[in-house]
Amino acid sequence: MQMSENSLERRIDVTVPVAQFNQEVMKRLQKLAHTVKLHGFRPGKVPLKVVAQQFGPQVRQEVLEKELETRFGHAVREQSLTVAGFPRFEAKNEGEEALVFGATFEIYPEVALGDISPASIMRPIYEVTAADVDRTLETLRKQRGNFAPVDRAAMNGDQVDIDFTGKIDNEPFEGGTAKGVAVVLGEGGMIAGFESAIVGMKAGETKSAEVDFPEDYHGREVAGKKAVFEITVNRVEGLELPELDEAFAKSLGIEDGNMDEVRSEIEANLKREVKRRIQQRLKDQVMQALLDSTRIELPRSLVEMEKHRLADHARQDLEARGLKTKDIPIPTDMFEEQANRRVALGLILSELVKRHELHAKPEQIRAAVEEFAQNYEHPEEVVKWHYAEPSRLNQAESFALEENVVAWALAQARVEDKSVTFEELMGS
Repeated sequence: MQMSENSLERRIDVTVPVAQFNQEVMKRLQKLAHTVKLHGFRPGKVPLKVVAQQFGPQVRQEVLEKELETRFGHAVREQSLTVAGFPRFEAKNEGEEALVFGATFEIYPEVALGDISPASIMRPIYEVTAADVDRTLETLRKQRGNFAPVDRAAMNGDQVDIDFTGKIDNEPFEGGTAKGVAVVLGEGGMIAGFESAIVGMKAGETKSAEVDFPEDYHGREVAGKKAVFEITVNRVEGLELPELDEAFAKSLGIEDGNMDEVRSEIEANLKREVKRRIQQRLKDQVMQALLDSTRIELPRSLVEMEKHRLADHARQDLEARGLKTKDIPIPTDMFEEQANRRVALGLILSELVKRHELHAKPEQIRAAVEEFAQNYEHPEEVVKWHYAEPSRLNQAESFALEENVVAWALAQARVEDKSVTFEELMGS
């Protein structure tokens, strides 16, 4: 076995006896001759010579790949090597007795876990209040509200129907003129300064407003320029909110229309979300502490695989949004930093779990599934669905395992509890 400048890279020779290789190729061709269908021949009556001419190269390649895989596996097991990624095979010698290939591959590094006891971790503290429930109820009311014409000046929260004409240096510009545009004031759907100019206007009024396009505006021909818009308000509509009554409760899925039950469900949902946000904040800090305290050489093969996986996910996400990605280049190098982080964390967590026996227990996996199921109308059906197929529990198992890692880390590091506001915790 040879080593290279990459301390994780190894090279070994893999030998495939020619006689054994040819024997396996012939065996496969004979089997194929009994089942293959070729024009001009009855099934099972195709001459072996014809089968060899038609399928020989493909069969030889398949047999060679299988032999290399098998013999490589035996070789690395004999040397007690744990292979990271996949080996690269290069032909070295094709003699009468044997085919010799050089296999280049990487092994997993030894992970020397660092000391995270000096790390400082902030644990957010927040308790859901009645005011949070009230605020959420108001948001739900607004989502179910209807706009209706009002005879007054426009204010934030109103929807206005407007016509506008914009000019730069007294000249109209592309996209600067429109009629019958609906705008909800205060939501920031228009350029800064445009909506605020409409506040205070009534239906039928016209007004000129001067606004500045930002330097990074997506329309490069107007970016960084000053424009004057003549705005006419055609209609002002105020938001009519539904009453917090039985009908409102039923619209939220509470069959008996009990508003107390609505508030209870909102409170329970908020508590679950607060708990999730706190767990995520702690997890992010713990993972960073583990990365900061542990130096590790990463197998390039694993990083490359992760880069391609992340690129595939990005492509799928774009396609789910309705974009055609066939002509959109998504270079894998843009995911280099993220791939390095994910591979490093995977290796560190694997070693940590093994060394401190932090594997997820069945009851922890069950609790994770049940908590996830609370987001659905029929939680018990969701739980049954997960347990109907073992592979569906993988996500819950990973979640429980990470929770064990976080709990272990919090017992090692310096943890400071800090009260935060609802907005700070939710990132709004």
